[in-house]
Amino acid sequence: MTKHIDYYFTTISPFAYLAGGRLEQIAARHSATIAYKPVDLPRVTSLNGGIALKDRSASRKEYRLQELRRASVKTGLPLTLHPAFFPTNPAPSCYAIIAAQAAGGGDVGLLCQLILAACWVEEKNVAEDDVIRACLSKAGFDPALADSGLLAGAETFTRNTEEALNAGVFGAPFYIVDGSERFWGHDRLDDLEAFLDGTL
Repeated sequence: MTKHIDYYFTTISPFAYLAGGRLEQIAARHSATIAYKPVDLPRVTSLNGGIALKDRSASRKEYRLQELRRASVKTGLPLTLHPAFFPTNPAPSCYAIIAAQAAGGGDVGLLCQLILAACWVEEKNVAEDDVIRACLSKAGFDPALADSGLLAGAETFTRNTEEALNAGVFGAPFYIVDGSERFWGHDRLDDLEAFLDGTL
């Protein structure tokens, strides 16, 4: 039976960026499907017990930076710890991903990775139309989706967020297999694959 992965994330999460293309590689090895579900992460975290980054203690903020530095080394993915446009409004790029997934014809996983890298490597503002359009084009989508998908994207974004809350999502990246088995963090992808293998 084909496995299905619901992937909850936001386009300005450094930990979602550090997942790289591993989710897609794992899914391909196991013939699993992926539904990309961008969410309003501050709402999800605040209502499910998390603390917004701006409200965390200095020690927790410092630890996060150390974790990011170490994860960048371990994954081999370059990362700017203090990018020029973080935080920024993730909604426009989230809407574009939603529109692209609905439209088809390109690579949604690549689109997500390009937008995340635009923030964390290229230090671009992923709230800007030109940045989003360029990512859509590189991933094989019509760049006009940045405009035409706004209304439907906003509605789906709200539904994704409520779905995430009901499913017990509290951070990003967050992966749920077949509606029940949950994995939080890019560093749990090995566990996700083991679960798909039937060894965990």
